This record gives sequence, structure tokens and C-alpha cells, in this order.
Amino acid sequence: MDLSNLKPAEGSKQSNNFRVGRGGGSGNGKTAGKGQKGQKSRSGGGVRLGFEGGQMPLFRRLPKRGFTDINSKNIVAINVSALERFEDGSDVTVDTLLESGVIKKTGDGVKILGNGELTKKLNVKVNAYSKSAKEKIEALGGKAEVI
Repeated sequence: MDLSNLKPAEGSKQSNNFRVGRGGGSGNGKTAGKGQKGQKSRSGGGVRLGFEGGQMPLFRRLPKRGFTDINSKNIVAINVSALERFEDGSDVTVDTLLESGVIKKTGDGVKILGNGELTKKLNVKVNAYSKSAKEKIEALGGKAEVI
């Protein structure tokens, strides 16, 4: 090990940082790639996002209706009757519901609703239950666990 073998640690230095405005020989001197004059050539120059030179911007021209609730959750709801396809005594989870094709995607969670009849004892583990669905599952000796 000597001074000629020293190198910086891997990833500690960024390479190929192109230094603009360092003379004509660099190929990017004088105006530093910003062309001649104008708003975009100035320090701090440029226009805000969506600015169209004073023309009414697109986002102001288009109509706006209603609102988007950013706090809403996309809960997938299925009825108790959909659980009939599982075998007696089996565990029903979000994954098994996906595999069997009862639901196509999980969204923000799965909720079991109480519509329909259930004749099998099942151990169900999903995000939420309606009161009647929980009663129907537990009336047959099954478990309704919230994950």
C-alpha cells in the first residue's frame, strides 16, 4: 500500500459532474448552455409550472366538479354467502380469498358483510366484519378475527 494506490471508498464520490461556464475550450463556456439573453438565461430565471406566457392556463380553463377525498379507503366487501366455497373447518384469510377468486384485489382491506347464509364452521381472518356477519360466523362455532 502506497500513495499511488489510494482510492476513495466506493460510492463516496460522484463522478462526471459536468462543470459549465469554465471557458470556451470546455465546449460549454461563456453562456454555459443557456443561450443568449432572455428570462431563462438569468439567475433564478424561468416561469412557474403551468405558466403559458399570460394565456389562461390549461388547469384554469378546464371545469372542476366535486372533490376527491384523499382520506377515503378502498375496502373490498364480500358477503358471508361467498365463504360457502371453502371447506368445513378451514382457515379463510385475505390470501386464500385471492387465490380462490372470491376477490380480485385486496385494496385497503377486506370486509365481510352479513348477506346470505353460511353452513360451515370457518376461521376467518380479515380486516373488518359487519355485526350480522360476525354473528353468523360465530353461531356455527367459527372464529372471526380482525387482522
